[in-house]
Amino acid sequence: MKAPSFPIAVLLVIAPGLAVAQFRALAVAITVAFLLTIVAHLRAHRRLPWPEPVPMLGLALALLGWCAVSALWSSEGMRALQSTASLAALVVLGAMAARAVGEDSPAALRRLGPALVAGLAIGAALMAFDHASGNAFRLAVRGFPTDMPFIAFGLKPAVSFLALLLPLVLAAPGVAVLPRALLLGAGLALAAWLPGDAARYALVGGLVAAGVASLAPRLIARLAAVALAGFILLAPALIGAVTARGPDISGLPNSAAHRVLIWDFVTDRIAERPILGWGMEASRAMPEGTRPPGADTLTRFGLTSPEDRAWFSQSAVQRLPLHPHNASLQIWLELGAVGALLAACLAASVLLAGGASPAAVGVVASASVTGQLSFGVWQPWWIAALLLAVVVLRGFSAGREQPQQRR
Repeated sequence: MKAPSFPIAVLLVIAPGLAVAQFRALAVAITVAFLLTIVAHLRAHRRLPWPEPVPMLGLALALLGWCAVSALWSSEGMRALQSTASLAALVVLGAMAARAVGEDSPAALRRLGPALVAGLAIGAALMAFDHASGNAFRLAVRGFPTDMPFIAFGLKPAVSFLALLLPLVLAAPGVAVLPRALLLGAGLALAAWLPGDAARYALVGGLVAAGVASLAPRLIARLAAVALAGFILLAPALIGAVTARGPDISGLPNSAAHRVLIWDFVTDRIAERPILGWGMEASRAMPEGTRPPGADTLTRFGLTSPEDRAWFSQSAVQRLPLHPHNASLQIWLELGAVGALLAACLAASVLLAGGASPAAVGVVASASVTGQLSFGVWQPWWIAALLLAVVVLRGFSAGREQPQQRR
């Protein structure tokens, strides 16, 4: 229990279930686990586990530094500075926790695999129970009324968290083949059953990417790094080329069609300030962003039926509701080409740092799908989840390396 990796093992057991109960609590739980890991390392080694000077950390801090600079011209400048400070602290804690875990003993690190599998199994069971019971678990935990609208879609963050961590099972030490296979099969079945298309695509995409990467790990990781960085850099041009043609999207679900309209609005705003962007967190207060899509826009995209017009005229259906639901476009919108270049380099460095690990490729693929379709870039619980995946991967890698070094 004194091992630095023990708090991470405990967190892996409880985090998936916690994501079902209240996903925003993940930011606090992961931060506390990182702090306890650092303290345990300090007690064991009589020194702090200062972050290793790796390109991934330098690029992450450089991106956050540019975020702080962009607060000077952001309409949400104070919020931008607060977000930058909290995220920078979280990144540094994650880097210190990764080093602390990487220096733990092989015996302690072997607990991480079973802890991950146990936690994902608990989380999957809770998700299934909650969905089958009409969301009774989350209604009770959160104190919501039984007629809470859209409560079913509140499971999407929990499924996204499951999708992020599930590829790690492929690299988990100390886990037999049968439990791995059963958990992966249960995850795929849940993805097909539970609401949230983006989370479903992320889960399937992560596992498929990990499977492909197992054929040629280093080559696939390098190709994926180039592809992901290229998409981030070209996202406004690629997405803008599609929306500029005004394709008929009347056959899409309303939520998906709304995303297309958001991206159409965002690409136009990016073109107005392409180099420096509008400033971090400016997505929340873009000019005319809170207005519903205009009649001309709806006509251009084939949304002409009375039902479509009624749905898109609701006050809650805005041209830009808080963020673009696309990480690449949000970075371009808020941080411009400078921020996009830093983000592209950071994304590539994460894949290259994973080396020959198919699980790392799967995690990045899952995170990329989620990032391009769902949450805002700066949400603390999601950044904390990404850092947790990095720390766990570091632990798995260290557990494999240390016995070889001793032989």
